[in-house]
Amino acid sequence: MSKVHVHLPEKVLFSTTMSVRIGDINYGGHLSNDAILSFAHEARIRFLNHYGFTEFDIGGCGIIMIDALITYLSEGFLGNDIRIEIMAGEAGNAGFDIFYRMHNMTTGKDLAHVKTGLLAFDYEKKKVRKLPEAFKNILKGANNGSEE
Repeated sequence: MSKVHVHLPEKVLFSTTMSVRIGDINYGGHLSNDAILSFAHEARIRFLNHYGFTEFDIGGCGIIMIDALITYLSEGFLGNDIRIEIMAGEAGNAGFDIFYRMHNMTTGKDLAHVKTGLLAFDYEKKKVRKLPEAFKNILKGANNGSEE
């Protein structure tokens, strides 16, 4: 069986830190696989908020996730601090990819690399929309940011 790999872009648009909580731990005593996607979701919310957006408003429309890919690289444990860097792939007419490097600051190892595919979406009309230019510029790295 071949392993999937998430190839991360170089330019970091945003970074934030989160700690592994008790609810993130599975019966094996380490960070659960589904918690990785929750960490990505929280980091994406923080990224959007940093630039004045939400998942329901990126400049006239919302976003909806259409796919996710996770490469698990190492274990995480209760209390570990995870640094999450966000990068963007090339934006299309309506869609774009967000990449996440999750680095375990406690162990010094990358925990996971994640890619989520997103579309500009009008929740009221239930239709895909054109990606707003102002948001496209952020994805291109016009403004870099960090939560701290």
